[in-house]
Amino acid sequence: MRNTILAASLAFALSSTAAFAHEPGSFIVRAGAMHIAPNVDSSEIRLNGVEYSGSKAEIPSTTSLLNLTGTWIFAPHFGLELMLGGPVSYDIKIKGVSSNNIANGKFAQVSQQPITGSLQFFFLNPASRFQPYVGVGLNYTSFYDERLNRRQKRLGFRRVELDDSVGWALQAGMDIALTDHLYLNAAAWKIDIDTKARSKGWGWNERRAKFDVELDPWVYFVGVGYKF
Repeated sequence: MRNTILAASLAFALSSTAAFAHEPGSFIVRAGAMHIAPNVDSSEIRLNGVEYSGSKAEIPSTTSLLNLTGTWIFAPHFGLELMLGGPVSYDIKIKGVSSNNIANGKFAQVSQQPITGSLQFFFLNPASRFQPYVGVGLNYTSFYDERLNRRQKRLGFRRVELDDSVGWALQAGMDIALTDHLYLNAAAWKIDIDTKARSKGWGWNERRAKFDVELDPWVYFVGVGYKF
């Protein structure tokens, strides 16, 4: 009888643990908030062909409240993830240009949409409640809805454009099982995002500004996940 009880208890424990498994064929969808902290490195600002020494572009941090990731576990310890960041908008600020042709301070506002695909490796036994992982992949960031500051329009600038970016992405994160299907997730990415900004003006004596920007942000995510 004692051996029967022990065997039954062990079988129950194993079956309960297996319910949390990141096993092949599982699909985990996560939703949560994301904080984007750019590590900006910009070229000097070139205005009408003249480069201003010491000038640069600045981009502040921003937060997006609705972001999605999805991971397909295709083999023991390995998964493929697609991260769809929520659209965010932020100001581009100019600093160090000593000219009446362009105002220091807010230059334009831009929106971006990032998409990142990663190959993930999960360190622990697939049946573990705690699943730390790392990932490596590619990021595509689309810039759109670029809008000049009103002052720049009054100074003669007509429009501003930013090139889309393709770059590498590194990731670390963890899933913590709350129930058989519900997870708490935290993750961080280091993403390579480079773009070129161009602004043009009106008429034969049009104003032109150009600069390169490396955003290379740290991206932090906290959310909940559901395993199918």
